[in-house]
Amino acid sequence: MYSNFKDKATEFIKAAVDADNKGNYEEAFKLYMNALEYLKTHLKYEKNPKSKELLTTKFTEYLERAEELKQIISQNKQKVVQASVDANGGAQKAKPGGSKGGENGEDKEDPEKARLREAMGQAIVSEKPNVKWDDVAGLDSAKEALKEAVILPVKYPQFFTGKRKAWSGFLLYGPPGTGKSHLARAVATEADSTFFSVSSSALVSKWMGESEKLVMSLFALARDNSPSIIFIDEIDSLCGARGGSGESEAARRIKTEILVQMDGVTKGGEDKQVLVLAATNTPYQLDQAVRRRFDRRIYIALPDEAARAHMFKVHLGETPHALSVEDFHFLASQTDHFSGSDISVMVKDVLFQPVRKTQEATHFRTALGAGPNGLDAYIPCSPGDPGAFAATLDGLDQAGYSKNVLPPPITRGDFERVLARARPTVSESDLQVFKDFTREFGEKG
Repeated sequence: MYSNFKDKATEFIKAAVDADNKGNYEEAFKLYMNALEYLKTHLKYEKNPKSKELLTTKFTEYLERAEELKQIISQNKQKVVQASVDANGGAQKAKPGGSKGGENGEDKEDPEKARLREAMGQAIVSEKPNVKWDDVAGLDSAKEALKEAVILPVKYPQFFTGKRKAWSGFLLYGPPGTGKSHLARAVATEADSTFFSVSSSALVSKWMGESEKLVMSLFALARDNSPSIIFIDEIDSLCGARGGSGESEAARRIKTEILVQMDGVTKGGEDKQVLVLAATNTPYQLDQAVRRRFDRRIYIALPDEAARAHMFKVHLGETPHALSVEDFHFLASQTDHFSGSDISVMVKDVLFQPVRKTQEATHFRTALGAGPNGLDAYIPCSPGDPGAFAATLDGLDQAGYSKNVLPPPITRGDFERVLARARPTVSESDLQVFKDFTREFGEKG
């Protein structure tokens, strides 16, 4: 008998979701509440622990949505009442659906649409990341292509007339850690455009139909704030190949909406400056229709030797070191197949080498005036060094000189010790996949 309760609950849920998607919130709320009553009764009789756990999760989701709808309905009623009061006072009159006319007689945005726009508005990068083009080592072709797509249309709009249109889609692909997201941050810094940085998870919702609305709101907001750039990281998780056995109906609808929005179909071909910039580590997993929407598909390869030498300098920054230009080129020559991320991790390990030396030191030397506020500093050294005296870090700390202790500068030897145990994270077989994709569909960056 209890299976009838589950069937009834399912019927009400389907009707509730349909009403919810159509914006009939009062009807949807009633249907959700009826479904919850049947589902609650069914849970009393369910014996299977896994089924009970799954149904309890669903019950909670539907209850949360019902509570949200209750708030929306309440807000709409308050607007109707307020509009009526305003009308009686000779001010604005209520309009169908509970919305009020604006100062220019235009309808205000409904609460649901406003909520979606507010959620997408959080994706706007309001503060520049402070990553310059020069901070991105190598990738000259990719940087030039992005400058052409991002800088020129805004700075010289008169160049793009007639059939000459700005690029609308860029796909950056390559092994993990090669600087795809870093390049996007440089675009955000250098571009005089509104920059939207969106993760795939931000566009996925547990509510049916909500994900498509989020995608629609994102592109609408980008058009309203054009010129703008939408950056979607790990786009393969959103736009994998369609038709797979594990693909859900919701995933198909999201992809369809992204395809429609990238084509600009819903805007009737309005000429808005919106660039979609996406990154992926698995380009072959992208749906071919999505892949086609990107005008340029640029391979972000592993850094070459010159780029690696530059990366070592950038990651060391202002940290005191004793490395020469030749040392940086030596390190670059020893790190073939290392990604930018691998080098970053390696340098981070090297930065701790002087700290380890200081902790293990048995002798120190005095560096006159090298400490904070011009005080003398104590730097670890070898026992045979001029001016060396026997001491330990703990001993200097107990004597009250902990703030006078400075670690020694980083040396090539520090790098060589870390390099002996460092390994690249990208294999030759991994690279072959990207080379094949570039030969078929892409271009080198």
